[in-house]
Amino acid sequence: MEKVDTFLAKTKKWQEEMTLLRKLCLDCGLTEDFKWKHPCYTFQGKNIVLIHGFKAYCALLFYKGALLADTRDLLVQQTENVQSARQLRFTNKQEIAELENTIKAYIFEAIEVEKAGLEVKMKDTSEFDIPEELQIKFNADSNFETAFQSLTPGRQRGYLLYFSQAKQSKTRTSRIEKYAPKIFKGKGLNDT
Repeated sequence: MEKVDTFLAKTKKWQEEMTLLRKLCLDCGLTEDFKWKHPCYTFQGKNIVLIHGFKAYCALLFYKGALLADTRDLLVQQTENVQSARQLRFTNKQEIAELENTIKAYIFEAIEVEKAGLEVKMKDTSEFDIPEELQIKFNADSNFETAFQSLTPGRQRGYLLYFSQAKQSKTRTSRIEKYAPKIFKGKGLNDT
């Protein structure tokens, strides 16, 4: 695919590693696509894996990695808030070459998960912690709480995660105040 060729040609770091991962994905019969500015590999239109690079490693991200057996204990949960995806991480092409059969086995298992129609049971929005500063805002302004509760569960989770990520109380409060107008408009964190 031309977009993936262009992406790999422009990639300064992890180019050889990503090219190897691309070959493995294609060898497994996946369809190549380009989504979220990265090479993405699908099976019957369903996302299976994504190749992406970071400063310290490049990764093969399995969209439903939480459902894989991970018999070799290689999959990494990127952050505690990531519910479904898991990564295989690599720091050099030798690691990829040594794990080629294992990588393919994980890809084939991910395809089987998709064929079976399995879904990751996502945490319900009510299971996320409400930052103290947000609860204070709810107590002070019932219209704000109503507006927040009227958001879709995904938008609520986005805000809860974003507000909670701030280490300092004043930053959490500032984020809540900054995004209050969007919440009143029923918009999500990244909506325009």
